[in-house]
Parts: sequence; structure tokens; C-alpha cells
Amino acid sequence: MLWLKIQRQLDIKHWTLVRLAKESNVNYETLKKYKFACQEPSFSKVCKIADALGISLDELR
Repeated sequence: MLWLKIQRQLDIKHWTLVRLAKESNVNYETLKKYKFACQEPSFSKVCKIADALGISLDELR
């Protein structure tokens, strides 16, 4: 699942969802939906998250 890969990167960086929201410019409530409601993010949101985490999109595949 995509969120598990994102969560692994958050754990490595010791980031919270709040920090990811600030760094990626993706709304905190939206990130919570991805994590807890198992909603899939749009491609543009995945790009923002990957950029904020400093990883390539391939790492999230």
C-alpha cells in the first residue's frame, strides 16, 4: 500500500503528519484521510508528498 511506504519515510525522518502537511503543502485533514480512511491520493498530491520527503516517485511504487 502507498501509505505504508509514506509512513516508512516519515518514520525515517521522524516526521509527524503535521510536519508532512507543512512541508508538502497538502492539507493535514487530507493526509489523515489517506492514512486512516485508506483513501488514495491523486497523482499531484503524491508528487507533492514525494518532493517534501525528498524521494522519487519510484520509491512510492
